[in-house]
Amino acid sequence: MIRVLIADDQPMVRAGLRALLDGESDIGVVGEAATGAEAVRLTGELGPDVVMMDIRMPELDGIEATRRITGSHRAKVVVVTTFDLDEYVYAALRAGASGFVVKDAEPQELRHAVRVAARGDALLSPGVTRRLIAEFAARPGREPPVARLAPLTAREREVLALVAEGLSNARIAERLHMSPATVKTHVNRIMAKLAAHDRAQLVIIGYETGLVRPGWI
Repeated sequence: MIRVLIADDQPMVRAGLRALLDGESDIGVVGEAATGAEAVRLTGELGPDVVMMDIRMPELDGIEATRRITGSHRAKVVVVTTFDLDEYVYAALRAGASGFVVKDAEPQELRHAVRVAARGDALLSPGVTRRLIAEFAARPGREPPVARLAPLTAREREVLALVAEGLSNARIAERLHMSPATVKTHVNRIMAKLAAHDRAQLVIIGYETGLVRPGWI
């Protein structure tokens, strides 16, 4: 059973998300939070696997709440936003969120988001997430911190670049002519070397270091 905490300041949104998720045999809503501070507190008390987090929350915004949750707990955070291109979403990804969905997404997309996050993957495939990251990750006026990639081998940099483009392990395996198991090993080593907790963080690093740039996807 995937344990979910819903964090949103609007009661109707919380009720709608609960109704969509509670009917699934493998998903159960264990609590609701109306503020960011409450979301952090309930994460510690209830131990959810996934937190569905609104960005604009009272007392403590969703970004800071996400940072505190991912920094201290094993729960994965999926940002639920009104807009599909919201600069705050990028900030939330940098704070440790595993991805995001828009509030008007189809019910199956919301359920899929919970399942993907629970198994430790990130919501990075196609469309709006990559567009958002491309829009906000590589910004002018600063030198890319390429030194951050120093621990990686040449092959690991290749793999990281393809992860940042949003490719799955299977697609990377095809591109680099290796087995998916080998790709998975590379990805795990990259995450360890760069202190990244999931693929979403690798995408952020790929853009921020200039390894991948907007327009290449």
